Amino acid sequence: MLEGNSRFAAGTPEHPWQDRETRESLIDGQHPDAAVLACSDSRVPPEIIFDQGLGNMFTVRTAGQIIDDAVIASLEYAVTHLHVSLLVVLGHEHCGAVAGAVEELDELAASTGIDLNAADGDAMQPASGVDNAITGNATADAILNANSGMPIDATGGEDDPFDQLETLVTEAESVILRSVGASVLSAREAELTDHDDFERVHIARTIETLVDRSSIIQYALAEQRLSIVGARYRLTDGKVEVLSF
Repeated sequence: MLEGNSRFAAGTPEHPWQDRETRESLIDGQHPDAAVLACSDSRVPPEIIFDQGLGNMFTVRTAGQIIDDAVIASLEYAVTHLHVSLLVVLGHEHCGAVAGAVEELDELAASTGIDLNAADGDAMQPASGVDNAITGNATADAILNANSGMPIDATGGEDDPFDQLETLVTEAESVILRSVGASVLSAREAELTDHDDFERVHIARTIETLVDRSSIIQYALAEQRLSIVGARYRLTDGKVEVLSF
């Protein structure tokens, strides 16, 4: 898949497995190698950015990779019936769902008198020079902490603004705020303020949620029949970065 993405980013896609013979060979069944949970954004079609063809990938798409029962059932089908060995959770740069969640979270904080900027403290610098992986830097460590729900240098307590907001986010009517907003809040709690890192944290939390909610996926992982990878597509250069958590 990464080889296909390299072709796409370089402007030399091969468009494999898209001919009539391939279409006809798939009439009676499919045997994809990977399942992909991706954002519905029209700029991020997985088959195109990975330069794949018919029958290569089992794709599920929702705004902001939001997980619901239908998403879980679809991915469990890919694991149990199609026997995919790889599950990719694919986010992307300039995600509208993440931007919307940031706006909703800021509005919620303002309406309750919580100053998130003051709560953030000294913001960490965003990662730079990332190509195909995030490893060994302070921002990556912060993303790990955000995903694990363990804030950096946070003392907690009943007056902690993050604790107050977490309760409000959990009870919010907006599915964007409950799902994506929770990821943004975790990132802010870990002193991350860059939208790129919000997107990365959301990918990590999406993986965590998916594993927590699906015993089938848990079992496949335990038996080493399945691997899960987080990835983020960059609109600016067409490349997919693989995230190491």
